[in-house]
Amino acid sequence: MKYIVGARGSQLSVAQTSWVISELKEINSNSEYKIKTITTKGDTDTRPLFTIDQKGIFEKEIDRSVAQKEVSFAVHSLKDVPSELDDGLVIACIPKREVVNDVFISSDNSTINTIKSGAVIGTSSLRRAVQISRLRPDVTVKPIRGNIETRIRKTSGDSYDAIVLAQAGISRLGINVKFSSLEVDDFSPSPGQGAIAIVARADDSDTISMLKKIEDKNSRLEIEAERALSDFVDSGCRFPLGAYAKSSDSEIILTVNAFSVDGKKSLQVTKTGSKNDPKFIGKMAGEELRKKGVNDLALNWREKVEEWNKK
Repeated sequence: MKYIVGARGSQLSVAQTSWVISELKEINSNSEYKIKTITTKGDTDTRPLFTIDQKGIFEKEIDRSVAQKEVSFAVHSLKDVPSELDDGLVIACIPKREVVNDVFISSDNSTINTIKSGAVIGTSSLRRAVQISRLRPDVTVKPIRGNIETRIRKTSGDSYDAIVLAQAGISRLGINVKFSSLEVDDFSPSPGQGAIAIVARADDSDTISMLKKIEDKNSRLEIEAERALSDFVDSGCRFPLGAYAKSSDSEIILTVNAFSVDGKKSLQVTKTGSKNDPKFIGKMAGEELRKKGVNDLALNWREKVEEWNKK
């Protein structure tokens, strides 16, 4: 059997798609897989991600190819996949999740706590920008674009002293770079961070059955809790909300952090529930956030984003 696998052309996307293929070959050695790279809106739009008023900017064109049977299935970073897929598509598989924490990389090997006052720290994420500013209000945070290796190189130039990004990407690319890990208590990850989503056609039962063989059950349950929360609070790429679900033998603990765009106000909610109903845990967390006034934290965020983007 031959499979055409849709993916973005970025180094990270190709690397994680190659990893998925290697996992599939372990259990499906007689099949052939070929990567077809597809350019998305997010690849061509140079604005900071959180200023782009559109969901699915890194997946829509790829999933369209799945729906039109131009590719057999698609591999995405799960955090790029919107809650609602197009009709006829499903997240067929979520393999074992990578580490979820962010890391700090600096030109002089300093940490987030020791870097000099006035340092310029780059990030592509508004959530991270807010969390950096909360921890270190004496530094300047600026938006940064480019692939992971490009961002790392920029710490050696004149524009940035350090960057903050997800450890999962560094791990998947096998980049040898010194970094300090950031605690999830201070840097709550984006819902779905560190996970891969494999999208297939809902009526393609043979492909779905094949993909399910590399699914990680706990990763799926954790992601379902986090995504249910995202459905309820609708954080998208721009509202600075972090969430992390961790499963044990029978339970899932979901911890959520929400921030005002200026970082001066925050909310935290922790919910524990049965692994049998992860979506209910996410819904409970979302309901409590609303009761605590999460919508008030989003006031004036658009103006603040535009102001921050001009730095």
